[in-house]
Amino acid sequence: MTEKPPSTSGPGTPGLVARVMRAIKGEPWSRDEIQTFIKTDVELDAEEKSMLSGVLEVSETQARDVMVPRSQMVVIDIEKDFDEMLKLIVESGHSRFPVIGEDRDEVLGILLAKDLLRYYGSDEAKDLTIRELLREVAVIPESKRLNALLKEFRASHNHMAIVVDEYGGVAGLLTIEDVLEEIVGEIDDEHDQEGATCIRADADRNGRPCFTVRALTRIEDFNDYFDSELDDEEYDTIGGLVMGALGRLPRRGERVEIGGFEFSVIKADERRIDTLQVQHVAG
Repeated sequence: MTEKPPSTSGPGTPGLVARVMRAIKGEPWSRDEIQTFIKTDVELDAEEKSMLSGVLEVSETQARDVMVPRSQMVVIDIEKDFDEMLKLIVESGHSRFPVIGEDRDEVLGILLAKDLLRYYGSDEAKDLTIRELLREVAVIPESKRLNALLKEFRASHNHMAIVVDEYGGVAGLLTIEDVLEEIVGEIDDEHDQEGATCIRADADRNGRPCFTVRALTRIEDFNDYFDSELDDEEYDTIGGLVMGALGRLPRRGERVEIGGFEFSVIKADERRIDTLQVQHVAG
């Protein structure tokens, strides 16, 4: 008699045959059961399993969990002239920019780089009114689910949304790329590669200087930049140092203090940290 292969399901989890029979009978599976099925019973490689899990998780993920924080938004001041705007566009490498009025809570619209660049070298640039180029801004609450947002992006052809908090203030922004990365993992473009070891000074936050640091930045380069003495004997990169301090891969928004610095994860997926926000520890 042929021996049945052992079940790959954990304790208390329905076996594969039982779950298949439920599906045949039309009985719904829970999201946890589908996740377990993908991770234990389906013959797929790690990337495929990660993508399928991402599809399920995106319906449970809210905008606040993956948005680019307000302090990290690259924005264009409506009062800037053409050359200043052009410089910002080239340096950032982005294709869409929130255009603000008096402050970051006053988002007037979205400027597409291509709409501005077509005036480069033209006499019309001198008399250009940026307001005429602005696209309508999509505004969403922090609690917006990513699966619903993805549907809205597809229907409206918008690729960026401004996230607001319960008081109507701007909390951050989300792009269609941010949503897709929750499903397929990190999407690197040419600009990401060029800036892989970048340390960028940002606007002060809570009265302290604030910096954006790529996780691949070598600890030696970090120490040179900040005149610090972080240990590089066990880890080569800042991302590795942060993961070592936490003992695991951190999620977006998590913080840890190391060597007089506070590291906050602002971009990461299931496989790696991408970007960190760094400040000197207060006090």
